[in-house]
Amino acid sequence: MTQQIADRGKIVTAAGTGINLALGVLYTWSIFKGAIKQSIETGGPGAFHWDLAALNDPYAVCCLVFAFSMILAGRCQDSVGPRITALIGGILVGAGFIVISQTTSYLGWVLGFGVLVGAGIAFGYSSATPPAMKWFPPSKTGKIAGIVVSGFGLASVYIAPLSQYLLTGWGLQKAMLFFGLAFFLVVSLLATQLVNPPAGYVPKGFVCRRADNKTRQQFVDKNLSPAEILRTPTFWLLWLLYFIGAGAGLMVIGSVAGMAKKSMGESAFVAVALLAVGNAGGRIVAGILSDKIGRGPTLATVFAIQAILMFLAIPITAATSSSGLLLVLLATLIGFNYGANLALFPSFTKDLWGFKHFGVNYGLLFTAWGVGGFVMSRLSQSLQASTGTFHSSFVAAGALLFAGTGLAFCIRDEKTAMRKKIARELATTQVGRL
Repeated sequence: MTQQIADRGKIVTAAGTGINLALGVLYTWSIFKGAIKQSIETGGPGAFHWDLAALNDPYAVCCLVFAFSMILAGRCQDSVGPRITALIGGILVGAGFIVISQTTSYLGWVLGFGVLVGAGIAFGYSSATPPAMKWFPPSKTGKIAGIVVSGFGLASVYIAPLSQYLLTGWGLQKAMLFFGLAFFLVVSLLATQLVNPPAGYVPKGFVCRRADNKTRQQFVDKNLSPAEILRTPTFWLLWLLYFIGAGAGLMVIGSVAGMAKKSMGESAFVAVALLAVGNAGGRIVAGILSDKIGRGPTLATVFAIQAILMFLAIPITAATSSSGLLLVLLATLIGFNYGANLALFPSFTKDLWGFKHFGVNYGLLFTAWGVGGFVMSRLSQSLQASTGTFHSSFVAAGALLFAGTGLAFCIRDEKTAMRKKIARELATTQVGRL
C-alpha cells in the first residue's frame, strides 16, 4: 500500500508536468510573431494587415487573461478537483488555436490566442501543481513545484523547432490547427491521472510526524482565506515582487526570436529552445535551493543575477555583428532566472497561507505575473518599434530587479524556519541516542 501511494504521487507529478509541457506554447509566441510580421511585410492574398506596434498584443492579452483566469480556475480546482479543471483547460486551449487557424484578423487573434488560449492555460496550469505537492512532505514543496512547472518552461524545446517545421511546410494557419487538436488530446488524456491524496494522508518524511502534539499543532496550515491574505502586507509585497520578476522575464521571452534573427537567421528558434531549457532548469534548481536555504534568500539571489543580465544584454544586443552563441547564452541565463519565479511563488503561497484555498490564493498572487507580462511586453514592443532597440526596456527592467532584490529580504515565513529548527533538533536527538 505504501509503495502504491508513493508511485501514485510520482504519476500525479508526471501528469502535471506533461500538461504543462503542452500548455507552455505561450513561450513560443516569438516564433508565431515572426511569421505574422513576415506576412505583413510581404503582403498578398491572405496576408496579415496589422500595425507592427501591435504584434505583441495577442501575447500580452494572453498573459493578462491567463493570470486573471487563474482566480476562477483556482476556485474550480479547490471545489471540483484537478481532473475537471484540467479538462476545461484542454478544451479552451484547443478551441483557441482552432479559432486563430481560421483567421488573419487582429481581433480574431486577440480573442482566440489572447482570451481562449489564455483562459485555457490558466485552467490547465492551476490543476497541475496542487495535487502533486499534496503527495509529498513540506521539505520537498519547492522541489515538486519546480519539477511540475518546469514542464511549462521546457515546452519550447520541442514546440519551437516543431513550429518552425510546420510554418515552413504547412503555413501558419494549418500549424495552428495542428496545435489546437494536439493540445486538446494531450491535456484531456493526462487530466485523468490528476488526483488528490485520500483524506487523512500524511506524506512520508513529514518532520512533525515524530514531534509532540504541541509542536505538531504549530505546523497545521493556517489556511487563510482569499479575503484574509488580501489584508496582509506580505501578500502585496509578494505581488510586487512577482510583477517585477515576471515582467522582466516575459519581456525578453516574447521577443527573443526577433533579437536572435539578425545573427542566427532561420536558426533563431534555437535561441527560443535553449531559453526554454534555462527556463525549466531555473524552476527545478530554485525549488530545490529554496527548500535548503529558504524562499526569500533564493528569490533575492535570482533577482540580483537577473538584474545584472539585463544590463549585460544592452551591449550584446546592440553589437552590429552579435555573436549567436553569446546571445543564446544570455537568453538561457535570463530564462533560468525567470523560471525560478514560477517555482518560488507557488511555494510561498503554500507555506504562508496553506492548502485549503491554495487555488484561489495563488490565482490572486498570479495576477502579478499577468500584469507584469502585459505591461512589460507591451512597453518593450512600443519602445522597440519607435527606437529600433530594446535598450530602454533593459534599463527599466534592471532597475526594478535591483529594487526587488532588497525587498525580497523582507519576506518572513516563521513556519519554514520552525520546521528547519525542529528537523535539526530531531536529527541531533537521534545522533545522541546512537
